[in-house]
Amino acid sequence: MFRATLKVVLSAVIALAATAIAGAQDFPNRPLTMVIPFAAGGPTDVLGRIVAQRLGEVLGQQVVVENVGGAGGGNGSQRVANAPADGYTMVLGTVGTHAQNQTLYKRPLYNAEGDFTPVALLADVPIVLVIRKDLPVKNFKDFLAYAKANAAKMTFASAGAGSASHLACTVFNTAAGLPITHVPYRGTGPAMQDLQGGRVDYLCDMISTAKPQIDGGAVKPIAILTKDRSPALPDLSSAIEEGTQVEAYTWNAIFLPKNAPKPIVAKLNAALVETLKTPWVRERLEGLGAVVVAPDRQTPEYLTSFVKSEIEKWAAPIKASGVQVE
Repeated sequence: MFRATLKVVLSAVIALAATAIAGAQDFPNRPLTMVIPFAAGGPTDVLGRIVAQRLGEVLGQQVVVENVGGAGGGNGSQRVANAPADGYTMVLGTVGTHAQNQTLYKRPLYNAEGDFTPVALLADVPIVLVIRKDLPVKNFKDFLAYAKANAAKMTFASAGAGSASHLACTVFNTAAGLPITHVPYRGTGPAMQDLQGGRVDYLCDMISTAKPQIDGGAVKPIAILTKDRSPALPDLSSAIEEGTQVEAYTWNAIFLPKNAPKPIVAKLNAALVETLKTPWVRERLEGLGAVVVAPDRQTPEYLTSFVKSEIEKWAAPIKASGVQVE
C-alpha cells in the first residue's frame, strides 16, 4: 500500500516537473505584461519602457506596459502579487515598493519577501533635490537658509504617500530640521508638472526624470541625495558634501508572483541580462543617470538577499523620521 502511494506521488511530481519544463520551453508564446506601479511619465515608467521595448525583442513577444498607480506603488505591486505565477505578469519594483513600504506602512498590502519571486536587479538610480525655478536661491546653502526662514509656507511634492520620493524628502527634511508640508501626487509625472508650474516648492526626484527638466531649465537642481556625485550631473554637489547627512536613492528590479517556476525565472532572467547588455539600452539608461548594476548583482539569488537587506537598512531611518502611513 505504501509503495503504491509513493509511486503515485512520485509520478505526480515527475508529471509536474515535466509540465514546468515544457512550459519553460514554450515560454513565452504570447505577450507579457510589465506592471509599472506608478503613473505614466515618472522615473520608473521611463526606465521601464526602455527595458520593456528591448526585452520584448529578446523574448520574441511584445511586453505590454501597464501603469497601475496609487499607494506609493503598492496597488500595482499588489496586482502582480495576486496574478498567476506563469511568468506573463511582472512588476518593475523599486526601493519604495519592495523595501521601504514594509516599515513605512502600518499594514503593507503585501509581503515584499514572501509574495514575489525575484528575477533580476536592473539599475541603481540616484535621487536629486530639485526646486521651482523661481525660488530665490542659487545653491544648497541658500536653499537651506530660505527653507528654514519660510518653512511654514513651503510645500514639497512626492509621487504619493509612501513613495521613494516621499521618503527621500522626508529623510532629508528630518536631517535638515525642516518641518515642510507634504503634497502627495499619483506619480512623479504630475508632481513634476506642478513643480514646474510653481504650485509646490521642491521635489526629491529620481535623476532619470529630473535631468531632462534640469537640462531644459524647467527646474533648478540643489543637491544629489547620494553619498557620491552623479556622472550625469558631475557639477552638482551632494547633500553630504554640504554638511547634511542624508542618503536617498532608488533601484529597479523585476519580480514575478510567488512560486513562479524556476525554469521560467531562469529564462526571463537571461533575457533581462541580455537586455542590459544591449548598447542602446545602456546608453539610454546611463543618459538618464541610472547606473546598470554589475553582472554579479543581476541574479535572482542576489535580488532575494538584496531585498531582505534593503528592508532592514531602511527600517531605522523610517522609524527615526517618525513617518508612518495608514
